[in-house]
Amino acid sequence: MTMTDYKPSAKEVQELRVRTGAGMMDCRNALTAANGDMNLAIENLRKSGIAKAEKRAGRVASEGRIVVQMAPDAKSGAMLELNSETDFVSRNDEFAAVADALGKALFASSVDDIVHDATGAAFLTMSFDGKTVQDKVTETSAKTGENVVLRRYARLTTDGTLGAYIHHNGRVAAIVEVTGSSGPEAQELAKAVAQHVAAGVPRVPEAVRREDVSPELVDRERRIFSEKALAEGKPANIVDKVVEGQIRKFFAEVTLLEQPWVRDESKTIQQLVDDASKAAGAPLTVNRFVRYRMGE
Repeated sequence: MTMTDYKPSAKEVQELRVRTGAGMMDCRNALTAANGDMNLAIENLRKSGIAKAEKRAGRVASEGRIVVQMAPDAKSGAMLELNSETDFVSRNDEFAAVADALGKALFASSVDDIVHDATGAAFLTMSFDGKTVQDKVTETSAKTGENVVLRRYARLTTDGTLGAYIHHNGRVAAIVEVTGSSGPEAQELAKAVAQHVAAGVPRVPEAVRREDVSPELVDRERRIFSEKALAEGKPANIVDKVVEGQIRKFFAEVTLLEQPWVRDESKTIQQLVDDASKAAGAPLTVNRFVRYRMGE
């Protein structure tokens, strides 16, 4: 059998992937070139640097790039975070090109989801440049000599409008969905709220409105406020009132609509929404948001 006649089985390809951490196509090509010799295929992958990527998997990847792609009509948008270990690699033109290409691939896909942990997620299995997205990430890790991770991603579509903001350093970005209209007032509102969410002032919101805040988080805060009030010697009959007051302040901090607008603290985000609704002649609603900060 000649080298060009040999075709590795799926089982052999999988075994080589497990042993090296290399991508499926890299493993298939290495086995073909080695005429089925597993050890030679491993040796060749190690020589090319591809097999080393798996050994880097335990190293912390907290630098990188956040990429945002938006449709001209603001009806769809995508955002992803590709991490490296060092800022030196993240500023490399080739790394930037990979991040941008992956962002465009995500935007062009049919994904409609917010994935906070991309490990094993659907997008990683999609075809990209003759391989899969995960294969491309592994290949980038091999070329850079660092642990490269596609940490998370989001692709949103809407009948309303999307607004996006990415900080000039590329380390913080946000996308906000506004429903009720897709006109200029809604678009400006979505952009303004995206900028606010990215700023994270007074803190990064937990949810758009009170009813969306995790009950477990609220219960935890109640316990903390209650125990603190009792420890301070407050009478038991007024502890409940103290706790309710603290919970109101808590909601004002963690609920997007109740936060003071970062550009004008005399207004809440809800008042900003109300003003935009009047200008649009239709009730507008901030439906959801996604915020990424590098390495979080």
